Amino acid sequence: MATKDGSEAALKTNPNNWHRWKNLLPDVGAGLLLCAFLVPAGMAYSTASGLPPVAGLYASIVSLIIYGLLGPSRVLILGPDSALAPLIAAAVVPLSGGDPHRALALAGLLAIFVGVYLVLGYFLKLGFLSNLLSKPIRTGYLAGLAVVVGLSQLAGLLGRSSDGVTEPWNQLTSAIGRVARGDFNMIAALIGGITIVILLVATRLPTNLRLLGILVTVGGSMVASAVFGLNEMLPVVGALPSGLPAPALSGFSWGDVIATAGPAAGIALLAFADTAVLSRSLAQRNGVRVDGGKEMLALGSANAASGVLGGFPISASTSRTPVALNAGARSRLAGLAAGLWLLVFMLTLPGVTAHLPSSVLSGVVIVAAASMVDIDGIKGLIRSSRIETALMAGTFVGVLVLGVLPGVVLAVVLSLAVFVQATFSPYRTELVKVAGRPGFHDITRHPEGRRIPGLALVRFDSPLFFANGQVFVDHVRDIVDASPQPVRCVIVAAEGITGVDSTAVEHLVQLDEYLEKKGISLVFAELKGPVKDRLAKFGLADRFDRGHHFSTVESAVEHFSGQS
Repeated sequence: MATKDGSEAALKTNPNNWHRWKNLLPDVGAGLLLCAFLVPAGMAYSTASGLPPVAGLYASIVSLIIYGLLGPSRVLILGPDSALAPLIAAAVVPLSGGDPHRALALAGLLAIFVGVYLVLGYFLKLGFLSNLLSKPIRTGYLAGLAVVVGLSQLAGLLGRSSDGVTEPWNQLTSAIGRVARGDFNMIAALIGGITIVILLVATRLPTNLRLLGILVTVGGSMVASAVFGLNEMLPVVGALPSGLPAPALSGFSWGDVIATAGPAAGIALLAFADTAVLSRSLAQRNGVRVDGGKEMLALGSANAASGVLGGFPISASTSRTPVALNAGARSRLAGLAAGLWLLVFMLTLPGVTAHLPSSVLSGVVIVAAASMVDIDGIKGLIRSSRIETALMAGTFVGVLVLGVLPGVVLAVVLSLAVFVQATFSPYRTELVKVAGRPGFHDITRHPEGRRIPGLALVRFDSPLFFANGQVFVDHVRDIVDASPQPVRCVIVAAEGITGVDSTAVEHLVQLDEYLEKKGISLVFAELKGPVKDRLAKFGLADRFDRGHHFSTVESAVEHFSGQS
């Protein structure tokens, strides 16, 4: 079924039939429109990464062509991304010493490392690592990146260089000081401000009209600059070098290799997480499945090729892909066509950017950064969970205080901490009978419920392992001790216990021996077959024989209720 913007119909083509002739004209046309968007966006994100503008076009060309040939998704557009820009800049700028050629070489090395990590991840089946960034962590991290990226563009927006200032707070105070002293280019700031306003208005237009915003600002600013001779009055991008993407890997040492290897791991994780989320959302929308492993392989190959041929790390983006879809893209051929159109642009029209004000690119980046802030997601977290809100806020502050690269580490650590906390101390409760309702229910949700005389019904929602075995034991003992009547049998509603390790087995034996001394039986209801097999392998087949297992909680209660 088609939607208003036509993107549903665009995705109904079989991904394996991207070469069909009927897709040729729509995809080539979509590629041309996409190219018009990618030229300013690619240059803007390259500038935000601390690199020459042309590097963004090289990265776009290479990644589009490689993914067009290898990618598993029907329509997914790779290229420079605002979320990766601050990480690239943090890794490259301190090592480059202000030398743009060295910066390009380091960025290429960084992209190669990203590609190698992702390709290795494909062969080692590590795609699950993209799930390390939970929603609150991801929301806070991207919001922090948005602030970092936006503040990094203030100097360019004012028509001035950054003067080596990299800390967000210093960038803000420096910009305020310049405005207060009048030390800024009024024309550049005016053009940059107009760019931001037009692009923000464009975000409220239908998706298929948003491309007009960037075309109007970029085209209009170049025409104004040429007509009124603004080149002598404000910084401009200048003409781009003509030619094909070429290797720029030279002039780095083993120290540079070591220095870029670590940041590349964080960039690889974020790039794949972004790409996987977008790929899955598009696939789910259209009732198809995408191979996450092949997605990782294609993304890794595109990054490695980008690094070799003068580019830098890339990923998928929620801004470029909708542009392609709403331009009529039907298959991966659209991305391939866009890469070829960019190649034609580089060979025939590199001088067209000679009159493009640099502050326009800063405005493009600032608006792109603002789009990384998920306002609805933030509101939802605040409404639903204090803990997740705190995690989001902690990640946000961590990015601003520690920096974007340590922020990746912090995000992963916090995500793992949430997982560990949930696993070490899972939800657990006592079950009771509720009048008028079948089955047995959580006593915390139904305090009016009635305990079954002589029985203690226990629920534990986690696999049993070394870290929570004692928690399980304490939970059972607390329920037994708190029972208003003597307990003859503990029935564990074990549907949530999906695994057990050797340490947890020791805890189970100790618990069973403790209860046995008090004349209390320990039995399990709804325990999974593989967990029973594990208990048998640990030598507990006799201790927990068939008489200790029941198919349902109801059958266990019925059995023991009949005993006196």
